[in-house]
Amino acid sequence: MGAEAVRNRGLHAPAWLEELVRTGRPAVPWRDVVRFAVAIPAPLALAVAVEGGIEPGTTLSAGTFGTMGALVATLAPQAGPLREKLRRTATATAFGAVGLLAGGFATGGGWAPVVVIALISVVAAGISAINATMSLGSLQLLVYTALASGFATSLPWQAEIACFLLGAGWATLVTLVQAGTEAGDPDRAAVAAVFTRIADLLEAADPEQAEAARRELTTALNAAYDRVIRSRSHHAGRVRELSELAGVLNSAAPLVEASVAAARARVPVDDDDVAAVRALAAALGGGQELPGERPPPLEEGHHVRRAVRHGVRLVWDVVGDPEERAGAAARPTGTDLRTRLRDLADRTLVSPDSRAFAVRLALCMSIAEVARQLLPAERPYWVLLTVAIVLKPDFGSVFGRAVQRGAGTLLGVLIGSAVLAVLSGSPWLLLAMAASAAVLPWARAANFGLFSVFQTPVILLMLDLTLPHDAGLVGERLVDTLVGCGIVLVFGYLLWPQTWRAQLDRALHETAVALDGFVDAAFTGEAADRRRARRRTYRALTELQAQLQRRLAEPPPISTRAAAWWPVIVALERTADAVTEAVIATRAGEPAPDPAQVAVLRRAIRHLEDDARTTGTDDDAELLADGVLAPVAREVDTARRLLRATAPGRRGRR
Repeated sequence: MGAEAVRNRGLHAPAWLEELVRTGRPAVPWRDVVRFAVAIPAPLALAVAVEGGIEPGTTLSAGTFGTMGALVATLAPQAGPLREKLRRTATATAFGAVGLLAGGFATGGGWAPVVVIALISVVAAGISAINATMSLGSLQLLVYTALASGFATSLPWQAEIACFLLGAGWATLVTLVQAGTEAGDPDRAAVAAVFTRIADLLEAADPEQAEAARRELTTALNAAYDRVIRSRSHHAGRVRELSELAGVLNSAAPLVEASVAAARARVPVDDDDVAAVRALAAALGGGQELPGERPPPLEEGHHVRRAVRHGVRLVWDVVGDPEERAGAAARPTGTDLRTRLRDLADRTLVSPDSRAFAVRLALCMSIAEVARQLLPAERPYWVLLTVAIVLKPDFGSVFGRAVQRGAGTLLGVLIGSAVLAVLSGSPWLLLAMAASAAVLPWARAANFGLFSVFQTPVILLMLDLTLPHDAGLVGERLVDTLVGCGIVLVFGYLLWPQTWRAQLDRALHETAVALDGFVDAAFTGEAADRRRARRRTYRALTELQAQLQRRLAEPPPISTRAAAWWPVIVALERTADAVTEAVIATRAGEPAPDPAQVAVLRRAIRHLEDDARTTGTDDDAELLADGVLAPVAREVDTARRLLRATAPGRRGRR
């Protein structure tokens, strides 16, 4: 029973349970639906056509490995530029192939396979900490090591790898065909989305709408900078176009600041400015010409209204003139090799979180390997598969994934088993596989458990196509899934107290550091420094929100402790907005703040972490300030009081 049904019957489900069963309602990505349905079952369909039916043998085994590769290369791409899709596909395919090779050393019984699985798990944990693309690759390394450890065929290993790569190549070709038929440029669309969100923020009618619109603007800015600025620093092609789009984003900084200040001060802006921002979005997204002349300057009225008009005029000049676009682009700053290596070491070897996760993953995968050897199942690699998928660190709550994976796989096994029982030995099984694969792109955006419901039949049909499918095999799959989820919950969750406490300290530290830098740059730095600091602050706030969202899906007391942080995040967001408003006021002629007051404010921001851990003497009086810093001081004061209220000692007394 879903949370909505519980409410309709007059009952109230716990908040953490509602978060656990929450299902999004994404639009159906029809192009991805077609790509999944065509790309994934095609290698098996080719093998069945060559063999003249579903008959065990080398041909069907070759088709199975081809479908494995197609599955990896089809799931890897996500929304974004084509170069990023190809990078993710290549990384996932390469690590999947390495996993197939490594899994050959983890077959059979004894302690040798356990050691191999543990070592590969440690390597995968370290790789996953590098970035999102490498994290995807580490998952494929674990998954295909698990598969190769228990999936025996008559093919030599060279043929298995070759078929796997051919299947991935086929799926990549389908991705290229889809990209070639899609209208529009995703880079331009990402930049255009920024101006659409600015217009939404300017039109927000009440504080609640303004808060939601500002968060959507932050998300759009993050996506646009990731696609354009970061791509430009790594990509040799389309340099001029990417530079021009980067110039548009950089020129939009004053407009973004003015829009945030207008929303915070609740100052209505001129309708012509909203229309102009919409026109800018249309010109960038559809390649249309800007209509007429840019809006004239405002000489009178509230300084925030004048700042919005000034920002619109700046962007209008840049969008309307390609030379201005190229000139406004900031030169990508390179990083020397030593700095990159130091950052890499900090994320992997030095980070306590990365080391702890490596131990947890190695422990759980080793126990799963022992279970694989002991369970009386025909293909017990399903235990290893379950542990690898559930324990990935970047897919949300471990507890939530274990519950969703268990429930989703339970339904998926029943569906896949029913299909195999009804269509056993029939080529119509491939049509059922295509139907399940077609749902995956929509289910992935809706809910992890729902994704498991439809992913499981695809894997079952791919691997168990020739097995006699009876109630015994169905029971084995269900037992394997439950054992895997149990291993994760006990040895990867309950035995590690830091996993069931609301661990938001690191995200708070990053936010406090970014906010401190924003205050410094706002009143002492150049415009480019302020722009980078503001972007870094809102990114840190977004990460803090993401960490909180993960904890809300945990059972009490984790979810209740995490929920107490929500007002803190709101207060920190309002603090960042207040800094932006102060910058606009200073630019409009208000006296610049005294450096001593700025120093006091920065010191208070740096004490945010202490407030989250202790309930010591309140020192809010030092935040008393006047002038443009007064609103900022009030928001910092509020955030610190809320953090003290959530500190362990204060919670215990309450």
